[in-house]
Amino acid sequence: MPAPILPLIEAAALWPARGALIGLDLGTKTIGVAVSDPDRRLATGVETVARTAFKADAARLLALAGQRGVCGFVLGLPINMDGSEGPRAQSTRAFARNFARLTELPIGLWDERLSTSAVERELIANDVSRAKRAKIIDEHAAIFILQGALDRLAVLNRPEIS
Repeated sequence: MPAPILPLIEAAALWPARGALIGLDLGTKTIGVAVSDPDRRLATGVETVARTAFKADAARLLALAGQRGVCGFVLGLPINMDGSEGPRAQSTRAFARNFARLTELPIGLWDERLSTSAVERELIANDVSRAKRAKIIDEHAAIFILQGALDRLAVLNRPEIS
């Protein structure tokens, strides 16, 4: 049975209370990969996967998931600034549908508007050269996406203070 593909909050209901998540930033040439700790507090970069063919890309992502014992995926969904979905979002959804056939781990979609721009600004502010930025931007965007999702989940899971 294919994995469910849901908005982050709905996917989170299917994940166990504890367990690492993998965050993915899908680019046209690369896939940035980040992973959380089992308590889902901190996202850390793993690698940038050079895209070749879907099966090879998916096999690498599934291998990383297996090595790290994750319980789900967070996939950045590139929504337009007006909230609509353009060709990039459609491409991401198609990737998710194909990927879901290869795993049973729930896939949560998370709005990644401006993630790459924010990361690029941060790297420029830290005086990272253009060549180095090109090598690490997608991995850092995956960290940004996953950390945003983790922060949102933490707010939702915080007990109400009376």
